[in-house]
Amino acid sequence: MRLVRNLTGLLGFLLIWEAVVRAGLIDQNDLPPPTVVFARIGELLGDVEFVRDVIASVLAWLIALLISIAIAVPAGLLLGSIRWLRDATKAIVEFLRPIPSVALIPLVLIVVGGGPEAKITLAVYAAVWPILFNTIYALAEIDPLLLETARTYGTPRARVLTSVALPHAAPFVFTGIRLSAAISLILVISTEFLAGAKLGIGQFVLEASSGPGRMDLVLAGTVVAGVLGYLVNEGLERLGHRLFRWSSAVEGAAA
Repeated sequence: MRLVRNLTGLLGFLLIWEAVVRAGLIDQNDLPPPTVVFARIGELLGDVEFVRDVIASVLAWLIALLISIAIAVPAGLLLGSIRWLRDATKAIVEFLRPIPSVALIPLVLIVVGGGPEAKITLAVYAAVWPILFNTIYALAEIDPLLLETARTYGTPRARVLTSVALPHAAPFVFTGIRLSAAISLILVISTEFLAGAKLGIGQFVLEASSGPGRMDLVLAGTVVAGVLGYLVNEGLERLGHRLFRWSSAVEGAAA
């Protein structure tokens, strides 16, 4: 039912867009109608070079997300369970977190160069925070009695984290991962566009926007990026419902 409502809203938007352009209220060179844009997408999906651009962006996104998880989950478990460590790092975390990732593009280009490493680095930087803070928040919500019971039986701290804390935090961590998945995709494509890249959807849009009268290609690349983002979010949301039906954390994030 939700899918039907979403598709109905999207169809209505596309019909309005088509009607406005066909009526001459907007120049087709400035804003091509959706029929033209989707026809161009069909052509691009048969273009090997464009498919390579899509694959390059998706691979960079996946690598960045996996690195973010590998960094943020252990760090969140440590900061969430060791109070003095959380207090000692609070200032630096609160200093780094508000810095926009795109503002770091010049620094990253100098340090790691302009290859795929640049967009992956910036995507990791942006994607770490939702996972980290969701993990810390989840540990703060654990019933202290569970932890005390585990310690009473002589369970080592590392075992408490993996067998008690992590299962409780898993729904919150997954919600952070879902948020970070969208953020990292945005940063990958934005970096490709702003910093330039040999391959990627952002690089394709940049090249298309530099040519006269190619707004149809610009919008086609943008729509493909939007579809990827929707599929990633929808897929992770459905996976979250399957894995954590019992948790209100996933339900709240979906709402």
